[in-house]
Amino acid sequence: MSGIYKAVKISDKVYWVGAVDWVIRDFHGYTTKRGSTYNAYLILADKVTLIDTVKAPFKDELLSRISSVIEPQKIDYIVSNHSEMDHSGSLKAVIAEINPEKVFASAMGTKALKEHFGLEGILPMKSGETLSLGNMELSFLETRMLHWPDSMFSYLKEEKLLFSQDAFGMHLATDERFADEIKEDILDYEAATYYANILLPYSPLVLKLLDEVEKSGLEIDTIAPDHGPIWRNNLGWILNRYRKWAEQKPTGKAVVLYDTMWHSTEMMARAIEEGLVAGGARVKVMSMASSHRSDVAFETLDAGALVTGSPTLNNNIFPTMADVLTYLKGLRPENLIGAAFASYGWGGESAAQLNTILSEMKVEIVTEPLKVKYVPNDADLSRCFDLGMTIAKKLKEAVKNG
Repeated sequence: MSGIYKAVKISDKVYWVGAVDWVIRDFHGYTTKRGSTYNAYLILADKVTLIDTVKAPFKDELLSRISSVIEPQKIDYIVSNHSEMDHSGSLKAVIAEINPEKVFASAMGTKALKEHFGLEGILPMKSGETLSLGNMELSFLETRMLHWPDSMFSYLKEEKLLFSQDAFGMHLATDERFADEIKEDILDYEAATYYANILLPYSPLVLKLLDEVEKSGLEIDTIAPDHGPIWRNNLGWILNRYRKWAEQKPTGKAVVLYDTMWHSTEMMARAIEEGLVAGGARVKVMSMASSHRSDVAFETLDAGALVTGSPTLNNNIFPTMADVLTYLKGLRPENLIGAAFASYGWGGESAAQLNTILSEMKVEIVTEPLKVKYVPNDADLSRCFDLGMTIAKKLKEAVKNG
């Protein structure tokens, strides 16, 4: 294996030995504009321990970084905090190469690793259990459905270090390993985008977990996630954002989301935008001709209203709108108000279909769907403007009632 890849020291006893993926641009439907990292960590305790592995194509990079500190065959234990392919894709090959004494995962993780990779003999660790590394100790907290059933945190007591798997991470390829080395606006965008596209459906569990960690009294100086930079300073920055995103309190921002065939729906969207602005709302207008579904999720994360528009094509909503709304529905945003609008030439079924989807998303519908036949005239655009004004008024009420 190449010796060019080096470990990065996190503390006297802990090293980052992961991999940087500068190329990846799609992560199961989520656009990763800045690539990603697959973080793994080496603990130099009496029982040398590897926390997580990496995506399968990056196995040699992982082993090269480990080799810059110790011989990989000296690793006694491996802990798998999460069985998803980006963290455990190389696990079977790594086990075969280094032959560790024991491999640990959560109770659900042992099942997942057997089903995914045919791995037998993985030892289960439950919440509250500890693992002696000789001169150091790991404790475990199962974090089921954050964001897989097998997900687990590992805590290294002596270093006050939390290995948080997918929590508090982001998809960001960079040569900086620590969050305090990266510009705050990049951190803010990538952390929010990650939360919106990965963890948003599990927000109630996130709040419960934050409360549980707070009540546990764990002293945490460092948070080491499985994607993105390591948090070693001002941990409250990311923890407070997670609480805010998980609470999903309504804001004065409206997302106007649409696609169009011959610009009629676009004209309606712009008129609604003007009404929203006149009513005092902040607005983000997003055409699916130029936006990606993961960007829509990001913008919706801090919105209080979602207004959707589509032409009717073959008695249905436009395909791009079906795509993004299916995606958003799965992410389960909460505390939104909204309305549907549509242009049509014949049947005009898209308006009612949009309204149904919004209702299924538990968006509070402000008014009946607004439909315009063919190209909107001045009277039609005035109705669109009025719709924007109505939503802005309702949005103010929702924010006030919080």
